[in-house]
Amino acid sequence: MQADQFPWLTAIILLPLIAAALIPVLPDKEGKSVRWYALGVGFADFVLMGYTFCTHYDASNASFQLVETYAWVPQLGLNWSVSVDGLSMPLVLLAGLVTTLSIFAAWRVDRRPRLFYSLMLVLYAAQIGVFVAQDILLLFIMWEVELVPVYLLICIWGGQKRRYAATKFLIYTAAASIFILIAGLAMAFSGDTITFDMVQLGLKDYPLPLELALYAGLLIAFGVKLAIFPMHTWLPDAHGEASTPVSMILAGVLLKMGGYGLIRLNLELLPDAHVYFAPVLAVLGVVNIIYGAFSSFAQTNMKRRLAYSSISHMGFVLLGIASFTDLGMSGALLQMLSHGLIAAVLFFLAGVTYDRTHTMAMTEMGGLGQALPKVFTLFTIGAMASLALPGMSGFASELAVFVGIATSESYSSIFRTVTVLLAAVGLILTPIYLLSMLRQVFYNSGEASFCGMSEDDMIGTAQQEAVCFGTSCVLPADAEFNDAVPREVFIAACFIALIIGIGVYPKLTTGLYDAKMVAVNDHIQKSYAQLAQANPHIYAQDFLVPSIGDPELAPLLGVVK
Repeated sequence: MQADQFPWLTAIILLPLIAAALIPVLPDKEGKSVRWYALGVGFADFVLMGYTFCTHYDASNASFQLVETYAWVPQLGLNWSVSVDGLSMPLVLLAGLVTTLSIFAAWRVDRRPRLFYSLMLVLYAAQIGVFVAQDILLLFIMWEVELVPVYLLICIWGGQKRRYAATKFLIYTAAASIFILIAGLAMAFSGDTITFDMVQLGLKDYPLPLELALYAGLLIAFGVKLAIFPMHTWLPDAHGEASTPVSMILAGVLLKMGGYGLIRLNLELLPDAHVYFAPVLAVLGVVNIIYGAFSSFAQTNMKRRLAYSSISHMGFVLLGIASFTDLGMSGALLQMLSHGLIAAVLFFLAGVTYDRTHTMAMTEMGGLGQALPKVFTLFTIGAMASLALPGMSGFASELAVFVGIATSESYSSIFRTVTVLLAAVGLILTPIYLLSMLRQVFYNSGEASFCGMSEDDMIGTAQQEAVCFGTSCVLPADAEFNDAVPREVFIAACFIALIIGIGVYPKLTTGLYDAKMVAVNDHIQKSYAQLAQANPHIYAQDFLVPSIGDPELAPLLGVVK
């Protein structure tokens, strides 16, 4: 780090961490000051991010920026090395926004508020640490630190089966993350030099068998986080039992760590192995899309339906990563950002609905649109964004992925056609299960009884906000059907404004990372060309035969058109 450079990224990480350590000594008996304190810290950190990136980040530069390196544990070669580029910077902003609004969404939590908000701030810092870590050991440490607050937040402030869900989450993600440590050590000790710096690791030449093994291990580690089938089963349970703020972070940020890891480590550090694994990712992406959509339609619990919807949408991230095209890669990152916003607002609104009904069973709801018109309007907008309505961010991201994979010259026309057609099944199923959810919850389907209350009773109840997960819960029969309050409208509006803004003008987001995604894809294409020179039919002949569009590349790849 330059002597005259302020450690901006370190400050962004340490601010919520230090603030969390101070919460136990705050003079606050009822927890009201603590929530204002936590919200203020989250907002201040988000503002600090915005200022730092506006003044010290160049979107046209694809290399690492704001690099800060300090010797931490020299005996182990562990450095505090952080930086950002086009891949990490948008995700840092996403994490800051979602976590800050999640803290605001936790306004009614009254059970152990000091511990709750302390864990939220620790989680805030750990998420940022994962996205900015340039040292692979530091990334692993931040990855592990993030697991602890999530486990406790689910286990203490969750639903009836919270301990089961929290334990399952911890076992799946902690066991899978061991592969990050093993792969990091193997790459660090490979070759003549020992280093944990990702830039230096990317310059090493690994034997292909080792590279394939490392890629497979990392795919498991990040596949669990991204909820790739069949490593996804922890996600519906975690969402079903987590409180609303935790569900917002789980869907909005934590899933995206899996996609980030795939691009950062698998693609950038192991490009040769990616050439061999890319068709596998494409197939897994299609499976995720279809399986998640069908499973979502079968759920009667609102949050579990949204959880399976997230699994389906993560399939588009895999397709984009496997596309070998600039547009597909850009679409994959845009899908992560878009889904982060959409999923966060949908889980928030699911929590708002639960606050009124005190049930997540859609079969026990119905006709809420008349009593809760604001909630109904906001929920409808979020659902339209999730089903990729034109003019919203989901449409822009999924269209980019579709065009990217459909125009990829690395796959045969048969493979591309089959992939696009199967992925399109997910697009057909998504409106079905989302619109069905809206009908069951907000329209009078004839099956629901307003949770045991008449419509007059619903509208005539006292205008007092109902409680949520992590508070003194009440029975559905005692539900109070007041409409969304200004705080809730503000939180949802923040997400919806960005969703529409990105959908109308995608360059608002893509301009932040296009240079980086082009550089990553160029890196992959070079590896593809080198491998194809020795083996023109890298993929299975007559199905995944590379089709070279540029005649000048044909001799290089050994392919005769």
